[in-house]
Amino acid sequence: MNRAAASQWLRRVLVAGLLIAGAMAALWWLRRPEPVRVVVVQVDRGRVEASVSNTRAGTIEACQRTKLSTIIGGRIDVLAVREGDRVQPGQLLLRLWNDDLQAQVALARAQLDTAGKRASEACTLARSAAREAQRQSELAEQSFISASRLEAARAEADSRQASCAAAEAGVGQANASLRLAQAQLQRTELRAPFAGVVARINGEVGEFTTPSPPGVPTPPAIDLIDTSCLYVVAPMDEVDAPRVQPGQAARISLDAMPGRVFAGKVRRIAPYVDAIEKQARTVDVEADFDDPGGAGRLLVGYSADIEVILEVRDEVLRVPTAALREGRRVLLLGADGRLEERTVRAGVSNWEYTEVTEGVAAGERVVTSLEREGVTAGAIATADDR
Repeated sequence: MNRAAASQWLRRVLVAGLLIAGAMAALWWLRRPEPVRVVVVQVDRGRVEASVSNTRAGTIEACQRTKLSTIIGGRIDVLAVREGDRVQPGQLLLRLWNDDLQAQVALARAQLDTAGKRASEACTLARSAAREAQRQSELAEQSFISASRLEAARAEADSRQASCAAAEAGVGQANASLRLAQAQLQRTELRAPFAGVVARINGEVGEFTTPSPPGVPTPPAIDLIDTSCLYVVAPMDEVDAPRVQPGQAARISLDAMPGRVFAGKVRRIAPYVDAIEKQARTVDVEADFDDPGGAGRLLVGYSADIEVILEVRDEVLRVPTAALREGRRVLLLGADGRLEERTVRAGVSNWEYTEVTEGVAAGERVVTSLEREGVTAGAIATADDR
């Protein structure tokens, strides 16, 4: 083979090699694995709070709320208020027909007046008899009257004094009868025990109302609410309850006011576990608003949630809680586009952020879309900007 032929053959081999290498490269490129798209968040520094929240929706309650019913049954004669009215302590709300009891009160007053006059007469005579007995005693000392006459005068004075005492006892009895009649009369009235708003009235003038017998729930005649003092009560899981203490800061949110959060404080933890749901036992936690006026017009019965702040850490290294896998592991997207798994040491955490004391550095990118297919250590990945 001459030199020209050898050179031509070599060129052909090189071209064929290049074609084969290109085909193999094209085949690899076509068959290469697609990078997994992942959502990443940079590790940064900031605030992390440890908190617990209620397991079911809570409720706004009034510090004072009473459902009033008359002590006795009867026909409604006077309905002095309407729903929505503001009332003051002692104000009349409702009165039953009570003409018979008013007559008894009038009779008791008349009897008391009569008894008082009789007592006045008897005691006047008793004082006169006592003075007469004293004069007879002075005359007897001077031997002007007999001993029997003195004895008769003293007996008369003692008798009159006894009559006076009996008459005064009669006044007391008549006074007790008057108080009894007045108490019976008061049983026909409903008066406000505190200042508040009439929330509901069950009954109209002329209708018959009756108190609830034991074991038989009957709608109250009047539902009275003190709207000047409101708080939130919400059920917490029994596992979280031991960490909650009165005075801890809390955040209150209302379904009726989305997007707004109100500062509050824990006021009370129930001393028992509510076992209405056997598999989800809870403890009621109560919280006050720090600024009730700032919340605007609140209604008793609004659904509300309480987030109790257990511990606060400022300017600590943190990662999204959604980035943590079982065993306190995280996936990081490296500069080479591969996912790397690391184990971290976690501190304070909540549903949004977790404090990290070891395992990652500020600026590194942790993966939060752990639920996506193919998100495993060693996989090729690219950050999803969507």
